[in-house]
Amino acid sequence: MRIPFNRPSLVGQELAYIQQAVENMHLSGDGPFTYRCHAWLEEQIGCPRALLTHSGTAALEMTALLADIQSGDEIIMPSFTFVSTANAFVLRGGVPVFVDIRPDTLCIDETLIEAAITPKTKAIVAVHYAGIGCEMDTICALARQHGLLVIEDAAQGICSWYKDRPLGSLGALAALSFHETKNVIAGEGGALLINEPRWIERAEILREKGTNRKAFFRGHVDKYSWVDIGSSYLPSEITAAFLWAQLENALTLTRQRIAVWQHYHDAFADLEQREYLRRPIVPPECQHNGHLYYLLLPDLHTRITVLEQLGKAGVNAVFHYVPLHSSPAGQRYGRAVGPLAQTNKASACLLRLPLWAGMQEQEVSFVIETVRAVVQSPRSKV
Repeated sequence: MRIPFNRPSLVGQELAYIQQAVENMHLSGDGPFTYRCHAWLEEQIGCPRALLTHSGTAALEMTALLADIQSGDEIIMPSFTFVSTANAFVLRGGVPVFVDIRPDTLCIDETLIEAAITPKTKAIVAVHYAGIGCEMDTICALARQHGLLVIEDAAQGICSWYKDRPLGSLGALAALSFHETKNVIAGEGGALLINEPRWIERAEILREKGTNRKAFFRGHVDKYSWVDIGSSYLPSEITAAFLWAQLENALTLTRQRIAVWQHYHDAFADLEQREYLRRPIVPPECQHNGHLYYLLLPDLHTRITVLEQLGKAGVNAVFHYVPLHSSPAGQRYGRAVGPLAQTNKASACLLRLPLWAGMQEQEVSFVIETVRAVVQSPRSKV
């Protein structure tokens, strides 16, 4: 049996909705399917405004524009994240300030943020790793105390919750991703979530190449023109049609992923007790979405060995981020606060297992049996 790391999960209506979009003769951005997606996100997440973008990266770039990041402004974020988290701000001249992650959730360690704040600090980016929420109460309280902006990188967080609120609803701004590897997909796609109404008008302008086109279509101005900086961040209506099929079934897709996640979690409990590995930890105040399942192995050598043996057995498991603070661009454009020991450990030891909505039980069982056999063979322990 060959098990890929990811298999895009289709719900059945994608092609029908794309055909409707074609028949509507509106293929550029902001057509009927786009507005349906906006309404769904606003209702489900509880944000005043949602705007589809052509990627999660584009949504993050829009947060940097809205935050008015200038050369030398500092943005606190974890180093254990995808490059877009930092790149969005570096493009505006910002300086990523990397802090360590928590050993349990692998999210930013909220206890280390205050020591990283300087007079140049402009924002804190909370990256919800694996769809598990950061400690947002503490982060938001620190931001209020120091007059900082909180931006949620919720690329992996759709249909996840922190306490009684959906991820993406807790910061001033948030970014979602609908990349093929995410829970809800559009091939490529994303969304900017705006939780403070003061940002809405400018966000619409930035998204429309810096023009007041939205105001023109509402009849607020008699012609539209270039009024601000911006870019073309809209996805096509074809992308939105595909996404709408997925959003209609988002809760079902989430339940299916959580079922696979839980199957893995139960199956590896005894190996954790025997110290062969460590399983993910979900704090009681967090409700995750089954975005990914990882194992933390004893060291890099073990991880390399396990990856090789899984590959030979037909299981495509992968590792995750190379820490941004140790990358060439991270060293050039940002700086680290402290040794970031937990980040380095997670980068060396983390192994991600295949997971998608609708993954068959025999496929999950094959992965479990193969991992169990391979992990126990080196006889290394955490």
